[in-house]
Amino acid sequence: MQHGVGGGGAGWGQPGPRPSAPPQPPIPPAQGWPGSPQPPHQHHHQSQRVPAVPEATGHIPLPPAVPGTGGAVLAVLLIGPAGAGKTTVARHWAGTRPVPTAHVSLDDVREWVCSGFADPQAGWNEHSEAQYRLARRTCGFAARNYLANGISCILDDAVFPDRPVVGLGGWKRHVGPTLLPVVLLPGLEIVLERNAARSGNRRLSDEEVARIHGRMAGWYGSGLPIIDNSHLDVEGTARALDEALARALSAPGGWPG
Repeated sequence: MQHGVGGGGAGWGQPGPRPSAPPQPPIPPAQGWPGSPQPPHQHHHQSQRVPAVPEATGHIPLPPAVPGTGGAVLAVLLIGPAGAGKTTVARHWAGTRPVPTAHVSLDDVREWVCSGFADPQAGWNEHSEAQYRLARRTCGFAARNYLANGISCILDDAVFPDRPVVGLGGWKRHVGPTLLPVVLLPGLEIVLERNAARSGNRRLSDEEVARIHGRMAGWYGSGLPIIDNSHLDVEGTARALDEALARALSAPGGWPG
């Protein structure tokens, strides 16, 4: 008959008490890490490895710096011809800021009038001009209300440099003297292409688009920041807008307008 391995033990394959490895002392937590209750000790075979406790580095991660305008409460007027991308860029800039920001579109507010809407495409007259003025006052009231509650606001409008009735002076009266105007002025071919993709009363004739674009060129030399977004996507244009506003905030005397 065969005897158990090692002598004096139970036979091969027979149940019996087996020696166990000596108990391992608990590993204390690393310096700088809060201690935690140790789980009940379990017997391990000598060949098993106990996972190492991560070492404390003492490094405290800091939140990433917010570039551009950061958390400043701003009132912005984005100027440009039809097809420049004002509404799309303004909405994107407002939606991606790290602080509450509202977007108020003049065209949207103007079209709140349903019955009796004076469409400028049917001819500019005293009724269409009156509705534009009313829409601007409404936008200004909304902007002041947002600003009074700590919410930034960006508005967009096709402001002509050679027409005082729809100029910056009116917007400054409606919103306030801290209004920051920025001009969005891509090339004519880009404006015509974007206008062609529009529908309804937002789409203008090529002749009208070219006329408006030519009048907008008067902003060159005005001292206002001008962004040519001919080769920029929406995100890139919004970033350029934020950088222009950040420069205005850091300038000692601000900019004219």
